[in-house]
Parts: sequence; C-alpha cells; structure tokens
Amino acid sequence: MIRDPVTGFEYPEAWVDACKSSESLECVRKGLCVLTSSGLVLRRGYSTGATAAAACKASVLSLKKAVDYVEVKIPCGLTITMAVVAKDGRASVYKYAGDYKDDATAGIEIVAQAMPEGKGVCIDAGEGIGRFTRDMPGYPAGSPAISKAALEYVMSSAREALEDVGLEGVRIGLSIPRGAEIAKKTLNSRLGIMGGISILGSTGLVEPWDDHVGESIIDRVSRHDKVVITTGRTGLRYSRLLFPDYEAILAGTRLGQALEHVRGEAVLCGLPALILKYIDPSILEHSRYNTVAEMAASGEFPSIVRRCLESFKKKNPGIRVVLVDRDGKVVGDSG
Repeated sequence: MIRDPVTGFEYPEAWVDACKSSESLECVRKGLCVLTSSGLVLRRGYSTGATAAAACKASVLSLKKAVDYVEVKIPCGLTITMAVVAKDGRASVYKYAGDYKDDATAGIEIVAQAMPEGKGVCIDAGEGIGRFTRDMPGYPAGSPAISKAALEYVMSSAREALEDVGLEGVRIGLSIPRGAEIAKKTLNSRLGIMGGISILGSTGLVEPWDDHVGESIIDRVSRHDKVVITTGRTGLRYSRLLFPDYEAILAGTRLGQALEHVRGEAVLCGLPALILKYIDPSILEHSRYNTVAEMAASGEFPSIVRRCLESFKKKNPGIRVVLVDRDGKVVGDSG
C-alpha cells in the first residue's frame, strides 16, 4: 500500500503494479511525486513561497560560509532539498516546476541578500515582487503580494538559519529579477497586483495537474458514498473538521468533473472564490468588483451568497454547498 503523504490518497494496487520503477515509487512514497492510473509518475514542483524560503535561508547561512543546497520544511509537512548558489550573504535559487506544464513561473530566479542587522528577521520585498494597487482583505494598497502562509515559512526558514549562524538579527532583501516580465503572463493585473509576481504556496508544492491526475479524483469520488469536495488546502482542512464522517477530496478547479461522479451524499465546501465562480461563472460581470475577495469584503456579500446558493440548490438538490472564510467561519450554507 502506498499513501500520498500530502493528500492522504491511498493509491489503488493496480496503479502501483502498473509502475515498474521502484525508484519512482519511492519518490511517490516521499510525496515528491504523484502516481497515475497508468503507472506514470509525475513530479510535483515547488511553489514561489518554497523557493523564496530556500533563498532567504541560504542567504543567511552564506554569511558564515558558501552554500550549495538547503533543506526547507514546507507547510504540508515535507522537508525538501533545493539547490542554491549562495555566498557572502547573497543567494540565488531557480524555481523548480516539476511536471506542471503550464507553470508560468517555471525556472524563474529568486534572489535574497542578507545583512546582519538588529534582532530577529526582517524581509524587504524588492524588484519583481508584485504589490497591491488597491486595498484587499488583509492586504492594504502598496503591500507586497506575499501570502500570509508563504511569509510564515519564509520567515521560519530564515530564523532557522539565523540560529545556525549565531546572529541576533538579519535584514533580507528579496527580489525576482524577471518578475515584472513574467507577471504579464499571469492574472496578477486582474487581481490589482502590479510590478511583479506573487509569492504564494499554502503547501509549498505545485501539483502536476495533468489529465492523468484527474483520475485519482474521479476514483476517490466514485468509491465513497459520502464525499466532501473542496478546492484548496484551506478548504480541505476545514472540510475535514466540519464533516469528519465524509471522505474529503481536493479537486482544485475540477469541481464539475468531481461532482459528475458523485454516487451518494456530497458536500461542496471551501473558500468562496472558486466555488462561487463555479456556481455562477458570471458572478463578477455585472458587479462593481474585480475579484470575489473584494466582493466578500462588502456589505452586500451575504445577500449575493444567499442568492447563488438558493439558485444552485434548485438545480442540484442533492449537493450541499458550505462556504468558509480563512478562519473557518461558515459564511454560506445551502443546507
């Protein structure tokens, strides 16, 4: 039996038997790869958050001696090893995309420059890191586009290094030399983020979302009588807490595909953005909001949610929808 340490998915024996490479299966056991029904093994990539964490850690360690690799503990519980070039406080790391074909940030360089200063760790976001042009929930205008989850393990990685080198404090300048150029290939401008890319990654990994991977979602949905389907890691955590008797399945953007294979009780649970866009693809078209996040911060959001859920329930009476915020508070429930 092989269980994915990242998602908890237990790979069917037929899938394992179809893979003839013991080395590849070991990668699957470690969580760095995923196994598909054909036996093909796909490599997970590392997020911009994980790459930034490696750069910051390496920059601090290199104040003591040159560094060519670092180990970073990422939020999903794995410890990954990343190649770096780091000397005299400057570190360079290239983002590894694994087998995710559509990763616009694949191979992008992230640079960190560390200088001993004060106490603790201070991160300065510089060139190539996007900034919000308007106030967003939790992110005032002008603040760098670094998610709270990513910032947490960037900081913790730097603190580990700080302790290793025996310094009291350090200031780290973080930059992405081609960030502004690469950002043009992303959706950042639609989100009100300009000047560069975002530092993201709630797990630290990038899934190789390929057609084969969808088969594991379909398999799990079709094998269980009670499923709760969600869109991301935050939703997955709260789905398990709210519905402990259900099989919790992370479907990402494949909500429609997953729901097509439901055979019993089903709940669609998670953060509002993807779910509301799935329920009503035109939800933003005739509104004054650019994103669902902006809409969620408005006073009219509860009534919008209520209308969406009522409409969805009429068309899909067998599927319950539960929306939660990042603190786990239920903000919508179709009952």
